[in-house]
Amino acid sequence: MPTCFQPLPENTLRRLINRLLPKSWRSDAVIIPVIRLQGTIMAGGSQFRPGLSLATTAGLIEKAFAFEAPAVAIAINSPGGSPVQSRLIYKRIRDLAVEKNKRVLVFVEDVAASGGYMIALAGDEIIADPSSIVGSIGVVSASFGFPELLRKIGVERRVHTAGQNKSVLDPFKPEKKEDVEQLKALQLDVHETFIDLVKARRGGKLADDPDLFTGRFWTGRRGVELGLVDTLGDMRSFLKARYGKDAELRLIAPSRGFLGRRLAAFGIGERVAAAAAGGLMDAAAERALWSRFGL
Repeated sequence: MPTCFQPLPENTLRRLINRLLPKSWRSDAVIIPVIRLQGTIMAGGSQFRPGLSLATTAGLIEKAFAFEAPAVAIAINSPGGSPVQSRLIYKRIRDLAVEKNKRVLVFVEDVAASGGYMIALAGDEIIADPSSIVGSIGVVSASFGFPELLRKIGVERRVHTAGQNKSVLDPFKPEKKEDVEQLKALQLDVHETFIDLVKARRGGKLADDPDLFTGRFWTGRRGVELGLVDTLGDMRSFLKARYGKDAELRLIAPSRGFLGRRLAAFGIGERVAAAAAGGLMDAAAERALWSRFGL
C-alpha cells in the first residue's frame, strides 16, 4: 500500500538544512570580521620590521569591511608612535564605516595609548579590559644627544647647510634653546589636533577632569569613569552577547610572502628580524614606548 508523505513546513526544512551546513554558511549565523592592530605606529613597516601604518593595515581594513556583517571588530594593542600614521589609520576606518554603513567595535587589549588611543577613537564603542591602559593624550619626541662623542674618538663632523635652521636638533651638537622652543610649538599644534579629535568622537561622554589631556594614562576601569572607554569586557563575550551565541568571529589575517612563510617555518620571530633590519637604536626606541606602560 503506497505511503503518503506530508511535506515539511518551510521553516522546519530551513532549520534542518542550517544544522547540516558549516556555521559560516548558515543563513542565521552572524559573522563578525576581526582585525588585530598590534605594535608601535610608524611610517613604512615591512615583513622584517613589524609596525602599524596605513600601508601595512589598509589591506586588512578593506577586507574586514568587505564582509556582509553588521559590524567590524578591531583589537588594539599599541603604545603609540607616529601621529600622522595614527590619524591616517583612524580616518580609513571611519571612511569605510560610513561608506559601508557598518558599526565599529574597538577592543583594547594591554594598551591603547597615545596614537594607539587615537586609532581606538574610530570605534563607535570602545571596550577595554579593567586592567588595560588607555589615554596618554599628548605628544612626545625623544632622541639621543652625543655632543662630546666625536671629539673623544677623534672624528671631525662636517655639516654644510643652505638655510640656518637645516641642522636643528642635530644630535652631535649642543642643544639650543630656540630649537627646543620650535619643537615645542610643533608639539602643541599636534596636541591640539589630537584633543579636537577626542572631543569630536567622545563628545559629552568625557568627564570634566583637568588631567584628561595632559598625557596621563589610566586603567580601563578608570577610563570608563573618564569617558575614554564605553564599557569593560572582552571581545568574544561582548560579541556573543550582542549578536547571539552562534555569532562567529572571523579573524582577518595578513597575507605572507614566500620569504615570510619560510622565516616563520624556521621559527625566526618578527621582533628578532625587526631588530636586525631596523638597528638596535630603533629597537631600543620601540622598547621604550612599551616600557612606559609597564609592558
